[in-house]
Amino acid sequence: MILLKGITKRYGALTVYENFDFSIEDGTVTCILGESGSGKTTLLNILAGLTPFEGSVSPQPRCSYVFQQPRLVPSLTVAGNLRLVCKDAGRVSRMLEEVGLEDRAGEYPCNLSGGQAQRVSLARAFLHPAGLILLDEPFSSLDLATKLKVADLFLRLREREGRTAVFVTHDVDEALMLSHRIVVLKRGKAVAELRPQGEPRADLFARRAPREELLRLLM
Repeated sequence: MILLKGITKRYGALTVYENFDFSIEDGTVTCILGESGSGKTTLLNILAGLTPFEGSVSPQPRCSYVFQQPRLVPSLTVAGNLRLVCKDAGRVSRMLEEVGLEDRAGEYPCNLSGGQAQRVSLARAFLHPAGLILLDEPFSSLDLATKLKVADLFLRLREREGRTAVFVTHDVDEALMLSHRIVVLKRGKAVAELRPQGEPRADLFARRAPREELLRLLM
């Protein structure tokens, strides 16, 4: 378990978190659900060690980060982007097969669709030897059909690898599909926590029961 204790974060006169406590359970997907400005991305950056803060994160996790945009290196091929985090050619090849891009290994990012590029981003995150995967609205720019395919890929990779993940979103349906635990964040405070029944899966209709409650909490 990763424990955040007494987290305080300010940007000038703006206080995002003040004496905030939080925990992340090993081997699960925790969703941080909230509107823009609620502190979601700041929390990921604190976990990743990308921003200074007061308080403690224990143990300090080794993280992979999946962003809303894939952030691939444009001058490197698909395989080259993966080799940045994994020098094992066999593992890279197997991962390309896993994400269905073995025939695109020599392509450059400019020749990929949005869904293909995000699959490369996920593959890179899982190839990196990190115990915690952070995802910052990684499906928000994808159309629905592509979103479901990439979400299913994420869940399959996470289950196979047994990784712990934290992802942030403003989308209630994404939260219900992908997480074991949903924490609703408002103005730097956790105002509610829900645990949907059943295992996460990329199905919009599988875990609908808490949807109205989550929508109400976001209002």
